[in-house]
Amino acid sequence: MPTLEIAQKKLDLAKKAEEYYNALRTNIQLSGNNLQVISITSVKPGEGKSTTSTNIAWAFARAGYKTHLIDADIRNSVMSGVFKSREKITGLTDYLAGTQDLSNGLCETNVDNLFVIESGVASPNPTALLQSTNFELMIETLRKYFDYIIVDTAPIGVVIDAAIIVQKCDASILVTEAGGTKRRDIQKAKVQLEQTGILFLGVVLNKFDVKREK
Repeated sequence: MPTLEIAQKKLDLAKKAEEYYNALRTNIQLSGNNLQVISITSVKPGEGKSTTSTNIAWAFARAGYKTHLIDADIRNSVMSGVFKSREKITGLTDYLAGTQDLSNGLCETNVDNLFVIESGVASPNPTALLQSTNFELMIETLRKYFDYIIVDTAPIGVVIDAAIIVQKCDASILVTEAGGTKRRDIQKAKVQLEQTGILFLGVVLNKFDVKREK
């Protein structure tokens, strides 16, 4: 395939993906009033929840909303290095442990309207950090300054972290890989999210082959 044709194909795929994430953004906005803090989780690692979190945050930022993305998957972050921060920053675990001020972890990115807090160094007791009053205080503080806050969490089918975080949010979304996760595991994760008492918005089916699955 000629190089130009390959480049055009990649551009078309990127535009199509952008359309999907814009649709997700719109669906979130139409799901209820005062949905400001949204948690994104999955059943297991590798299903694409961090990619989905990042792209939903991008979609809100592109639409002109002041958006904050929190990498709260502090056990196994894959988001480090995705964004180019404009200054040296510390991570979420440093703030939650009380060793750094929140302002030291808040960073402006090279994407207009988008700010991030990275996960930080690994912690020997991540569950305790997420249950601390510092996490709740951080969310309540960020609510005052941002239109939307997207929180990428650890997989709910693996550890309890996601359920803890969801309770501090306004709504949750479950990301699952098409053909990669058993239906009963997805249903179990859905029940876990609903049991938090926080609005469950639905499931994002990721890595879906449109051509093969028409």
